[in-house]
Amino acid sequence: MTAKIIKYGARANTALFKLTNGRIGGRWRIMAGWRKPAPVLLLEHVGRKSGRTFTTPLLFMRSGADLVVVGSQGGLPKDPQWVANLRAQPDVAVRVPQRGRQLVRARIADAEKRAALWPRLLETYADFETYQTWTDREIPVIVLSPR
Repeated sequence: MTAKIIKYGARANTALFKLTNGRIGGRWRIMAGWRKPAPVLLLEHVGRKSGRTFTTPLLFMRSGADLVVVGSQGGLPKDPQWVANLRAQPDVAVRVPQRGRQLVRARIADAEKRAALWPRLLETYADFETYQTWTDREIPVIVLSPR
């Protein structure tokens, strides 16, 4: 049920974001985001099996010139499919509210980088910690660097 809610909610968020250039859909105001809205970007990635382009809305934070996203999928037991797609094809694009489309290269943060970014990610959206307690997998942190 959670996966379906995430899927259909993501579709609606993506449509609104695209229609308004992020004025609507560019801030996450659910759960911890109610008190402290978190910024949202659209990740454009290619399916590793289908070759189709997909667009996924994700919470993000800035780290210097990089953008950082989290493969939490609400604490479900498996990584979201977009994480596997990034491993297969790391050259992707993002849309950031009011800034348009940017080309980026994705890399999964190693243990040291993840440990450095995780506390800042929790400042951006505290529920990432809750999601981590709901799953046995280590939730991946992905760094998106300009290319």
